Amino acid sequence: QVPVLQTNNGPGLTGLMTIAAHLVRQARKDQLLGNTAEEKAVVQQWLEYRVTRVNGGSSKEDTRTILKDLNIHLEDKVYLAGNIFTLADILMYYGLHRVMVDLTVQEKEKYLNVSRWFNHIQHYPGVRQHLSNVVFIKNRLYTNAH
Repeated sequence: QVPVLQTNNGPGLTGLMTIAAHLVRQARKDQLLGNTAEEKAVVQQWLEYRVTRVNGGSSKEDTRTILKDLNIHLEDKVYLAGNIFTLADILMYYGLHRVMVDLTVQEKEKYLNVSRWFNHIQHYPGVRQHLSNVVFIKNRLYTNAH
């Protein structure tokens, strides 16, 4: 189901990314789209990934691949576009919420970078809204040293 935004002036806007980018500009929060040309490209890349992979991926295998990709990408980054909070973080958070809610403690530990990022984003002011808080245990329940 493709979202549509009916505006007062002109035709409606179609598509999650188009609508989101329009609302960001209307709110004068252009920094959410990236500041430099490189950041803008990275934000656009993750927005496309969100629509093509996260929205499309429904099998367990797809979900594992998405989590693995994100875990590798976030290994040395705070946010998807590096060190700045962007629209990509917000929309990826909303796209992954249903997945993260269903992960076991062990799965959350397996995808530690995704878990760290997700927990950070869900506590970012104004992001979580109506969604439930996903709980992450801070200390490990077990060790590999036996």
